[in-house]
Amino acid sequence: MTTATLTLDTLHFDNRFLRALPGDPDTRNIPRQVAGACYSRVNPTPVSKPQLVAYAKEVADLLDLTEESCQSEDFTQVFAGNRLTKGMAAYATCYGGHQFGVWAGQLGDGRAINLGEVKNRRGEHWSLQLKGAGPTPYSRRADGLAVLRSSIREFLCSEAMHHLGVPTTRALSVVATGEPVMRDMFYDGNPKLEPGAVVCRVAPSFTRFGHFQIFAARNEHDRLKQLLDFTLRTDFPDLGQPSKETYLAWFAEVCRRTAEMIVHWQRVGFVHGVMNTDNMSVLGLTIDYGPYGWLENFDLNWTPNTTDAAERRYRYGNQPSIAYWNLAQLANAIYPLIGQLQPLQQAIAVYQESFESGWQAMMANKLGLAAFKPETDNDLCTQLLTLLQTVETDMTWFFRNLALVSADTDCPDATLMQPLQPGFYRPEQLTADYLANLTAWLHRYRFRIRQDGRPNAQRRQQMDAANPKYVLRNYLAQLAIDLAEKGDFSRVNELLEVLRRPYQEQPGREQYAEKRPDWARQRAGCSMLSCSS
Repeated sequence: MTTATLTLDTLHFDNRFLRALPGDPDTRNIPRQVAGACYSRVNPTPVSKPQLVAYAKEVADLLDLTEESCQSEDFTQVFAGNRLTKGMAAYATCYGGHQFGVWAGQLGDGRAINLGEVKNRRGEHWSLQLKGAGPTPYSRRADGLAVLRSSIREFLCSEAMHHLGVPTTRALSVVATGEPVMRDMFYDGNPKLEPGAVVCRVAPSFTRFGHFQIFAARNEHDRLKQLLDFTLRTDFPDLGQPSKETYLAWFAEVCRRTAEMIVHWQRVGFVHGVMNTDNMSVLGLTIDYGPYGWLENFDLNWTPNTTDAAERRYRYGNQPSIAYWNLAQLANAIYPLIGQLQPLQQAIAVYQESFESGWQAMMANKLGLAAFKPETDNDLCTQLLTLLQTVETDMTWFFRNLALVSADTDCPDATLMQPLQPGFYRPEQLTADYLANLTAWLHRYRFRIRQDGRPNAQRRQQMDAANPKYVLRNYLAQLAIDLAEKGDFSRVNELLEVLRRPYQEQPGREQYAEKRPDWARQRAGCSMLSCSS
């Protein structure tokens, strides 16, 4: 047995979820309703020709995996789903959820198979989950598989978000399966075969709002209590022993964490695309990277999800209110354990308070202000966001380069505007009236930062720490996917390396900071995405 195999087989699995919670007695792997159980045991479906596309060394470190182990053939086999190591116990979990505002009933891990929980040398627990590893009892009419394009997107975005400082699940690896998967990318009657792949996702837990919703909807209150008590003991031990008071404290903490996550989304211009309640983590982590996107031109009404094109429920500007709505559904789910409405209303108010204070602090950092002063800065921000929306302005470019605007009073208007010019997509939109309004705002902004009395260099340092230079623009991901589908994974790994340092200048890699080219404006995968993966 090789050293690499020993490394994988000696991972310490401490599968608390399986030990503590009720499982499905039915072992059939067929689509069905699963009542009274938190999970069903099911193994991944073996694949024929697995090939490692990429792995994240930082996530491997969390699991105490060596570089040698990650580059071994056994690693590829294990994280393609072809072999379970010692201690792994594969299962899929049961949950429900509201999809696009409508209760959908049982959903569950339809193409995610949990491998168990690794306890590392530091005593941390990390759950491993394969996405795209085959059907489960929760797959409904689907095949449980995933394609290479969506798997690369999830892998890269998970790690990009982490390095941006956004709360997120992580990704250990993406493995091509060597097998074709049939997908109708835009649900328009044009299916085609695409290369398949499996992503290994990693998180302290994958517990979602929907895990609680399904038991509440079925009046399985004993199971609801079991799950919440387990969640408190494992993921929120500092809150104390289970009780009504602790349940309320837990819900308030979920509200606070969710607000923190949404503030970060808005800060970096991330649009999730499908904020269903089953895609919300109780840990306040970004989860389920499907039809996500990054704002290119700033647009509060933009959503990357073609399924949501008509209503735009999950558009960028609506994400804060949708998170609140989703939390209200979680409150409804745990109401049977509380029995009183007012305490839950008080707890959910934590979301609004946390989001407002978090948003103000975030905008202060993006603008390089010593502190947010509502009496002046609310209007300053409102005027800026209106200007950004009026013409096609690249959000990442604008905020990053705003730090280059000088606060000095002797700076002429032409010089003042110079750092911002590359951030506009359509120069013909820059009318005399618009330029006058933008210049007036810049004068007001400079007056405001002079009030803080800090050097330009200090302000720029603060702004550069809040405004990334490199984000996972959809066209960059698509270029990497195009090569990967031809068997060349070099762009995936190079992009991963760039995204490890999103706030730093990276000489020689400036092409990864360029705004969206015209050819990507309407190209599938760059501007148009769907839930199909």
